[in-house]
Amino acid sequence: MAQITMTQALNLAIDEAMADDPGVFCLGEDVSAKQGGGVFKVTSGLTEKYGEHRIRATPISETAIIGAAVGAALAGQRPIAEIMLMNFVGVCMDQIVNHAAKLRFMSGGQTPCPIVIRTTTGVGVGFGGQHSDMLEAWFAHVAGIHVVTPSNPADARGLMRASIDANDPVIFIENILCYGLKAEDPGPGYRVPLGKAAIAREGTDISLITYGRTVLDALAVADDLAKEGISVEVIDLRTIAPYDEATVLASVRKTGRAITLHEAVRPFGTGAEIAANIQEKCWDSLKGPVRRIGGTFSAVPFASHLEQAWIPQKSDLIAQIKASVGKL
Repeated sequence: MAQITMTQALNLAIDEAMADDPGVFCLGEDVSAKQGGGVFKVTSGLTEKYGEHRIRATPISETAIIGAAVGAALAGQRPIAEIMLMNFVGVCMDQIVNHAAKLRFMSGGQTPCPIVIRTTTGVGVGFGGQHSDMLEAWFAHVAGIHVVTPSNPADARGLMRASIDANDPVIFIENILCYGLKAEDPGPGYRVPLGKAAIAREGTDISLITYGRTVLDALAVADDLAKEGISVEVIDLRTIAPYDEATVLASVRKTGRAITLHEAVRPFGTGAEIAANIQEKCWDSLKGPVRRIGGTFSAVPFASHLEQAWIPQKSDLIAQIKASVGKL
């Protein structure tokens, strides 16, 4: 199979969906050919194939982007709306939370709102505190929204196709540091079901539950600890809301131990909800408390050495795993 990057995987999935359904279109800042096909080139080449009426560059107004997308979805189309960087969702929270997420419910199921809201974020590239936050917990807290984030190109392609198919709004989070990752192309028509986690690595001593870029850290740590006789099972959630509770609980019942890991700040994060659920439903299987690892509870620093210190450290993850399994 051919190797593709995550950028190419997303582009292929959107291209395929647009070819299959004339109601699929993209809108957002700088997405068309005249502006370079998107800041991160995800929509590169699509204007030439589908025209500016389906790859629509917008003014710098997140409110207008999501407002137009909601209207288009209610009219029967399937918009893919790009919010260039995740921190900017604060500008259009009303459209997302009070309109897109609730219209299906408030209309008794008569008005689905099939929108994919693509957005990018990530710590480690020097973008500063207003351009780097993982805000997935904001949206996981809102009923009616799916929250998705891939960790590799194959999942990116499959999750994007499934997100475009969905009849409810999807927040699709792309990590800047993952765009250049390469993997085999799963090919046309590939879909990853929303709400289904992947066991990225099987293990027997502890379950490590994570998603997005931190899956790479988890796998690297699992490789290192295997040399010391510690077997780590790595679960890539892929969909954060709704998350795959069955896969997570089955893993924890097998290993008896669990750690949640995410790049977002630790307090009130996705990991806290999952940890609480594990404590409630796997209490008789747990050999110790569920541990949580996340980013430092502060704005993301701009200075590179402080930014690197902000990121959840592999050394801390290793120490927490060893403490959990009693091998410190």
